[in-house]
Amino acid sequence: MDYNAFKNLNEPWPEDVTLYQPYEKEQILLAENASCLAVKAYMKMCNLSFQIRSCANAEFMSPGGRMTKLPVLQAGLFIFAEFAPIVNYVKYKGEALGNWMKKDEKLEMRSYLSLTENVFTLAELYMSFMVKDVYDKFTAPRIGCVHPWPLNKIQNFIKLRRVKELLKFYQWNDMRISEVTAKVRKCCEILQLKLEESNGMYFYGEEPCALDAMVFGHLFSVLRSNLPNTALQSTVQQFKLLVQLCHFIDEKYFHVESESYPKVYHDPMLHNPLQ
Repeated sequence: MDYNAFKNLNEPWPEDVTLYQPYEKEQILLAENASCLAVKAYMKMCNLSFQIRSCANAEFMSPGGRMTKLPVLQAGLFIFAEFAPIVNYVKYKGEALGNWMKKDEKLEMRSYLSLTENVFTLAELYMSFMVKDVYDKFTAPRIGCVHPWPLNKIQNFIKLRRVKELLKFYQWNDMRISEVTAKVRKCCEILQLKLEESNGMYFYGEEPCALDAMVFGHLFSVLRSNLPNTALQSTVQQFKLLVQLCHFIDEKYFHVESESYPKVYHDPMLHNPLQ
Protein backbone atom coordinates (compact mmCIF):
# COMPACT_ATOMS: atom_id res chain seq x y z
CA MET A 1 0.00 0.00 0.00
CA ASP A 2 1.50 3.34 -0.99
CA TYR A 3 1.75 6.31 1.36
CA ASN A 4 -1.24 8.20 -0.07
CA ALA A 5 -3.50 5.18 0.21
CA PHE A 6 -2.39 4.57 3.81
CA LYS A 7 -2.98 8.23 4.62
CA ASN A 8 -6.51 8.08 3.18
CA LEU A 9 -7.25 4.93 5.16
CA ASN A 10 -6.52 6.78 8.39
CA GLU A 11 -8.67 9.79 7.54
CA PRO A 12 -12.26 10.22 8.86
CA TRP A 13 -15.24 8.63 7.13
CA PRO A 14 -15.26 9.85 3.49
CA GLU A 15 -18.08 11.99 2.16
CA ASP A 16 -18.34 10.16 -1.17
CA VAL A 17 -19.02 6.58 -0.06
CA THR A 18 -21.07 4.58 -2.55
CA LEU A 19 -22.63 1.15 -2.19
CA TYR A 20 -23.11 -0.67 -5.50
CA GLN A 21 -25.73 -3.37 -5.96
CA PRO A 22 -27.77 -4.96 -8.79
CA TYR A 23 -31.18 -3.57 -9.72
CA GLU A 24 -33.61 -4.60 -7.00
CA LYS A 25 -36.81 -4.97 -9.00
CA GLU A 26 -35.38 -6.62 -12.11
CA GLN A 27 -32.09 -8.32 -11.30
CA ILE A 28 -30.97 -8.95 -7.72
CA LEU A 29 -31.15 -12.54 -6.43
CA LEU A 30 -32.20 -13.66 -2.97
CA ALA A 31 -28.73 -14.25 -1.50
CA GLU A 32 -27.40 -11.04 -3.06
CA ASN A 33 -30.29 -9.03 -1.69
CA ALA A 34 -29.74 -10.46 1.79
CA SER A 35 -26.05 -9.52 1.74
CA CYS A 36 -26.76 -6.02 0.44
CA LEU A 37 -29.53 -5.45 2.99
CA ALA A 38 -27.32 -6.61 5.86
CA VAL A 39 -24.61 -4.12 4.88
CA LYS A 40 -27.11 -1.27 4.45
CA ALA A 41 -28.60 -2.04 7.87
CA TYR A 42 -25.18 -2.08 9.51
CA MET A 43 -24.15 1.24 8.01
CA LYS A 44 -27.47 2.81 8.96
CA MET A 45 -27.07 1.54 12.51
CA CYS A 46 -23.63 3.22 12.54
CA ASN A 47 -25.31 6.42 11.26
CA LEU A 48 -22.83 6.61 8.39
CA SER A 49 -23.47 8.68 5.28
CA PHE A 50 -23.49 6.77 1.99
CA GLN A 51 -25.39 6.56 -1.25
CA ILE A 52 -26.72 3.48 -3.02
CA ARG A 53 -26.10 3.05 -6.71
CA SER A 54 -27.86 0.31 -8.68
CA CYS A 55 -26.16 -0.95 -11.83
CA ALA A 56 -26.37 -4.06 -13.98
CA ASN A 57 -22.74 -5.13 -13.58
CA ALA A 58 -22.27 -4.58 -9.83
CA GLU A 59 -21.14 -8.19 -9.37
CA PHE A 60 -18.39 -7.74 -11.97
CA MET A 61 -17.02 -4.66 -10.17
CA SER A 62 -16.43 -6.74 -7.05
CA PRO A 63 -12.82 -7.40 -6.01
CA GLY A 64 -14.00 -10.86 -4.96
CA GLY A 65 -15.78 -12.53 -2.10
CA ARG A 66 -16.51 -15.76 -0.30
CA MET A 67 -20.20 -16.09 -1.18
CA THR A 68 -22.09 -13.44 -3.18
CA LYS A 69 -19.36 -10.85 -3.99
CA LEU A 70 -21.95 -8.18 -3.12
CA PRO A 71 -22.50 -5.42 -2.24
CA VAL A 72 -19.48 -3.42 -3.42
CA LEU A 73 -18.42 -0.46 -1.29
CA GLN A 74 -16.32 2.32 -2.79
CA ALA A 75 -14.84 4.68 -0.21
CA GLY A 76 -12.34 7.03 -1.79
CA LEU A 77 -9.49 4.91 -3.12
CA PHE A 78 -10.72 1.75 -1.41
CA ILE A 79 -13.10 -0.92 -2.67
CA PHE A 80 -14.54 -3.71 -0.52
CA ALA A 81 -17.16 -6.40 -1.09
CA GLU A 82 -19.45 -8.48 1.14
CA PHE A 83 -20.41 -8.00 4.78
CA ALA A 84 -17.25 -8.90 6.73
CA PRO A 85 -14.69 -6.84 4.73
CA ILE A 86 -17.00 -3.81 4.76
CA VAL A 87 -17.59 -4.13 8.51
CA ASN A 88 -13.84 -4.45 9.07
CA TYR A 89 -13.28 -1.23 7.11
CA VAL A 90 -15.88 0.54 9.24
CA LYS A 91 -14.13 -0.76 12.37
CA TYR A 92 -10.78 0.55 11.11
CA LYS A 93 -12.39 3.97 10.73
CA GLY A 94 -13.51 3.82 14.36
CA GLU A 95 -17.19 3.93 13.43
CA ALA A 96 -18.14 0.33 14.25
CA LEU A 97 -21.00 -0.95 16.36
CA GLY A 98 -20.38 -2.94 19.51
CA ASN A 99 -17.46 -1.02 21.00
CA TRP A 100 -19.32 -1.32 24.29
CA MET A 101 -19.37 -5.14 24.12
CA LYS A 102 -17.18 -7.29 26.34
CA LYS A 103 -14.43 -9.38 24.76
CA ASP A 104 -16.23 -12.68 25.34
CA GLU A 105 -19.43 -11.23 23.86
CA LYS A 106 -17.57 -10.18 20.72
CA LEU A 107 -16.10 -13.67 20.35
CA GLU A 108 -19.51 -15.24 20.84
CA MET A 109 -21.08 -12.83 18.35
CA ARG A 110 -18.56 -13.85 15.68
CA SER A 111 -19.72 -17.44 16.03
CA TYR A 112 -23.34 -16.40 15.54
CA LEU A 113 -22.36 -14.26 12.55
CA SER A 114 -20.56 -17.15 10.89
CA LEU A 115 -23.46 -19.53 11.54
CA THR A 116 -26.06 -17.10 10.19
CA GLU A 117 -24.14 -16.11 7.07
CA ASN A 118 -23.19 -19.68 6.15
CA VAL A 119 -26.55 -21.34 6.73
CA PHE A 120 -28.75 -18.64 5.24
CA THR A 121 -26.55 -17.82 2.24
CA LEU A 122 -26.22 -21.48 1.29
CA ALA A 123 -29.95 -22.02 1.80
CA GLU A 124 -30.78 -18.98 -0.33
CA LEU A 125 -28.43 -20.16 -3.08
CA TYR A 126 -29.84 -23.68 -2.92
CA MET A 127 -33.42 -22.48 -3.25
CA SER A 128 -32.53 -20.10 -6.07
CA PHE A 129 -30.48 -22.50 -8.18
CA MET A 130 -31.26 -26.10 -7.20
CA VAL A 131 -35.06 -25.94 -7.07
CA LYS A 132 -36.11 -26.15 -10.71
CA ASP A 133 -39.34 -24.17 -10.42
CA VAL A 134 -37.55 -21.31 -8.66
CA TYR A 135 -34.61 -21.35 -11.07
CA ASP A 136 -36.80 -21.37 -14.19
CA LYS A 137 -39.31 -18.74 -13.06
CA PHE A 138 -37.21 -16.46 -10.86
CA THR A 139 -33.45 -16.94 -10.96
CA ALA A 140 -32.65 -17.47 -14.63
CA PRO A 141 -34.81 -14.59 -15.91
CA ARG A 142 -33.23 -12.19 -13.39
CA ILE A 143 -29.65 -13.22 -14.22
CA GLY A 144 -30.24 -12.83 -17.93
CA CYS A 145 -32.46 -9.77 -17.93
CA VAL A 146 -29.61 -7.27 -18.43
CA HIS A 147 -27.86 -9.19 -21.21
CA PRO A 148 -28.83 -9.69 -24.87
CA TRP A 149 -29.13 -13.16 -26.37
CA PRO A 150 -27.00 -15.31 -26.40
CA LEU A 151 -24.98 -13.61 -23.61
CA ASN A 152 -27.91 -14.04 -21.22
CA LYS A 153 -27.79 -17.84 -21.71
CA ILE A 154 -24.03 -17.87 -21.23
CA GLN A 155 -24.24 -15.85 -18.00
CA ASN A 156 -26.95 -18.19 -16.68
CA PHE A 157 -24.73 -21.20 -17.38
CA ILE A 158 -21.66 -19.62 -15.76
CA LYS A 159 -23.48 -18.55 -12.62
CA LEU A 160 -25.31 -21.86 -12.23
CA ARG A 161 -22.02 -23.74 -12.52
CA ARG A 162 -20.31 -21.47 -9.98
CA VAL A 163 -23.13 -21.86 -7.45
CA LYS A 164 -23.19 -25.64 -7.87
CA GLU A 165 -19.43 -25.73 -7.20
CA LEU A 166 -19.92 -23.61 -4.06
CA LEU A 167 -22.74 -25.82 -2.79
CA LYS A 168 -20.67 -28.91 -3.50
CA PHE A 169 -17.74 -27.47 -1.55
CA TYR A 170 -20.01 -27.03 1.50
CA GLN A 171 -21.73 -30.40 0.83
CA TRP A 172 -25.13 -28.84 0.18
CA ASN A 173 -25.50 -29.86 -3.46
CA ASP A 174 -27.15 -33.26 -2.84
CA MET A 175 -29.54 -32.13 -0.12
CA ARG A 176 -33.31 -32.29 -0.33
CA ILE A 177 -35.43 -29.23 0.38
CA SER A 178 -36.50 -30.75 3.71
CA GLU A 179 -32.85 -31.02 4.76
CA VAL A 180 -32.17 -27.42 3.78
CA THR A 181 -35.17 -26.11 5.74
CA ALA A 182 -34.12 -28.28 8.70
CA LYS A 183 -30.74 -26.51 8.78
CA VAL A 184 -32.46 -23.12 8.55
CA ARG A 185 -34.87 -24.09 11.31
CA LYS A 186 -32.02 -25.17 13.59
CA CYS A 187 -30.17 -21.91 12.91
CA CYS A 188 -33.32 -19.90 13.72
CA GLU A 189 -33.83 -21.87 16.92
CA ILE A 190 -30.29 -21.00 18.05
CA LEU A 191 -30.76 -17.33 17.15
CA GLN A 192 -34.14 -17.08 18.85
CA LEU A 193 -32.79 -18.64 22.05
CA LYS A 194 -30.03 -16.03 22.06
CA LEU A 195 -32.52 -13.23 21.46
CA GLU A 196 -34.70 -14.50 24.33
CA GLU A 197 -31.71 -14.10 26.68
CA SER A 198 -31.38 -10.41 25.84
CA ASN A 199 -32.71 -7.70 28.12
CA GLY A 200 -33.42 -5.41 25.17
CA MET A 201 -34.78 -5.41 21.62
CA TYR A 202 -31.46 -6.51 20.12
CA PHE A 203 -29.32 -9.62 20.56
CA TYR A 204 -27.00 -7.99 23.10
CA GLY A 205 -29.29 -5.53 24.82
CA GLU A 206 -30.51 -2.05 23.97
CA GLU A 207 -27.94 -1.28 21.27
CA PRO A 208 -27.57 -3.00 17.89
CA CYS A 209 -24.50 -4.91 16.79
CA ALA A 210 -23.30 -6.61 13.61
CA LEU A 211 -25.36 -9.72 14.39
CA ASP A 212 -28.60 -7.70 14.36
CA ALA A 213 -27.74 -6.33 10.92
CA MET A 214 -26.76 -9.75 9.56
CA VAL A 215 -29.88 -11.49 10.86
CA PHE A 216 -32.10 -8.69 9.59
CA GLY A 217 -30.55 -8.80 6.12
CA HIS A 218 -31.11 -12.51 5.65
CA LEU A 219 -34.40 -13.06 7.45
CA PHE A 220 -36.12 -9.95 6.13
CA SER A 221 -35.05 -10.79 2.57
CA VAL A 222 -36.52 -14.27 2.95
CA LEU A 223 -39.71 -12.94 4.54
CA ARG A 224 -40.41 -10.51 1.73
CA SER A 225 -39.25 -12.80 -1.07
CA ASN A 226 -41.67 -13.80 -3.80
CA LEU A 227 -40.31 -17.20 -4.86
CA PRO A 228 -42.54 -19.89 -6.40
CA ASN A 229 -41.44 -22.18 -3.54
CA THR A 230 -42.15 -20.73 -0.08
CA ALA A 231 -40.36 -23.36 2.03
CA LEU A 232 -37.73 -20.93 3.38
CA GLN A 233 -40.26 -18.21 4.01
CA SER A 234 -42.60 -20.56 5.88
CA THR A 235 -39.72 -21.80 8.04
CA VAL A 236 -38.61 -18.32 9.09
CA GLN A 237 -42.19 -17.20 9.81
CA GLN A 238 -42.39 -19.77 12.61
CA PHE A 239 -39.95 -17.75 14.73
CA LYS A 240 -42.05 -14.85 15.93
CA LEU A 241 -39.39 -13.14 18.03
CA LEU A 242 -36.95 -13.03 15.10
CA VAL A 243 -39.71 -11.76 12.81
CA GLN A 244 -40.53 -9.07 15.37
CA LEU A 245 -36.85 -8.00 15.43
CA CYS A 246 -36.81 -7.73 11.63
CA HIS A 247 -39.88 -5.53 11.55
CA PHE A 248 -38.49 -3.38 14.37
CA ILE A 249 -35.21 -2.79 12.50
CA ASP A 250 -37.07 -2.13 9.25
CA GLU A 251 -39.26 0.50 10.88
CA LYS A 252 -36.44 2.17 12.78
CA TYR A 253 -33.74 2.33 10.11
CA PHE A 254 -35.45 2.08 6.74
CA HIS A 255 -38.71 3.99 7.15
CA VAL A 256 -37.30 7.15 8.73
CA GLU A 257 -36.49 10.13 6.52
CA SER A 258 -33.34 11.97 7.51
CA GLU A 259 -30.44 13.89 6.00
CA SER A 260 -28.28 10.76 6.09
CA TYR A 261 -30.88 8.58 4.34
CA PRO A 262 -29.07 7.27 1.25
CA LYS A 263 -30.29 8.20 -2.19
CA VAL A 264 -30.50 5.55 -4.89
CA TYR A 265 -28.96 6.19 -8.30
CA HIS A 266 -29.40 4.04 -11.38
CA ASP A 267 -26.45 3.77 -13.76
CA PRO A 268 -26.59 2.90 -17.46
CA MET A 269 -26.69 -0.87 -17.69
CA LEU A 270 -23.22 -1.42 -19.09
CA HIS A 271 -21.39 1.45 -17.40
CA ASN A 272 -18.77 0.64 -14.77
CA PRO A 273 -18.35 3.67 -12.47
CA LEU A 274 -15.23 2.19 -10.90
CA GLN A 275 -13.25 2.43 -14.13
